[in-house]
Amino acid sequence: MEKSPIIEIVKRACPAVITIVISKDLPKIEGFYMLPFGGQSFVVPKIEKGRKEKTKIGGGSGFIISSDGLVLTSQHVVGDPQADYTVILEPEKKYSAKVLARDPINDIAILKIQAKNLPFLELGDSNQIELGQSVIAIGNALGEFHDTVSTGIVSGLSRTITAFNSIAQQAENLRGLIQTDAAINPGNSGGPLVDIEGKVIGLNTAMVAMAQNIGFAIPINYAKKDLAEVEKYGKIRMPFLGLRYILLNKEIAEKNKLPVNYGALVVREALGESAVVKGSAAEKAGLKEFDIILECAGKKITADNPLSSILQEHKIGKEIGLKILRNKKEILTKVKLEEKK
Repeated sequence: MEKSPIIEIVKRACPAVITIVISKDLPKIEGFYMLPFGGQSFVVPKIEKGRKEKTKIGGGSGFIISSDGLVLTSQHVVGDPQADYTVILEPEKKYSAKVLARDPINDIAILKIQAKNLPFLELGDSNQIELGQSVIAIGNALGEFHDTVSTGIVSGLSRTITAFNSIAQQAENLRGLIQTDAAINPGNSGGPLVDIEGKVIGLNTAMVAMAQNIGFAIPINYAKKDLAEVEKYGKIRMPFLGLRYILLNKEIAEKNKLPVNYGALVVREALGESAVVKGSAAEKAGLKEFDIILECAGKKITADNPLSSILQEHKIGKEIGLKILRNKKEILTKVKLEEKK
């Protein structure tokens, strides 16, 4: 028999890697009928009025990190607050999962299942990762191939990507990612990326469509920070300004004839809402709609270094400086970060 350290690592790790099933109460479909339109016929579901049934709408991966049932996964896997989540450890072992906290900035979620003496994975240190080191990705590939294992190396560090969340139908900017050539497929999201010692160094999060051997994982130290917050406060606390804004780039600036092509333009997203949240730290600091925040805490705001990422580097209650462009004049002000409710 082959004597490989990878085999031993996989034997230890796989029992702690779980499948997450997403289900929701949806209207019961009692059949289908054909609807003619424009010279064509379309299949339309016939919904039974007043009746709903539990329907599986998706799935993903995760892994247990404590013997009493703490689970880590990707936030986009459990992003629907109206859905129910079931953790499948084995075909006969299924547990209802409670979402303790969601971190949408770093795409991390912490779950809890009621069980004891569970197998779990040890968390490593993603700050010690080196380019070229061996890694193993484990997950539920394509939502149906359980305990799928792929190996590779760390191909890149501190990557920034824009990932599309098919459930929320929105794009997410993720920074500081680990790039790997270990195969990461749909359904692998939330599964662990482990090193040659079997310690988790990342959460598998995204792949590049129409490309081979390019996958990304969230550094596990991001999750360790979230875990410490949940342990201390019972939730993930996030610094909050209280603004709605869009990040500027060259294209947006030229189209709207703006004086700069970087920064965060304070602007409402829809009619009836405010660009500056009433009573927020931003309002207290005197920010107004159509201000452009050029710098935050001395750092230039760009697409690669967005305002949200800069804020995550600072603690709630800290006072930081802002450089604002208002009516073509630069203004310096300070704002005290508050907790996002």
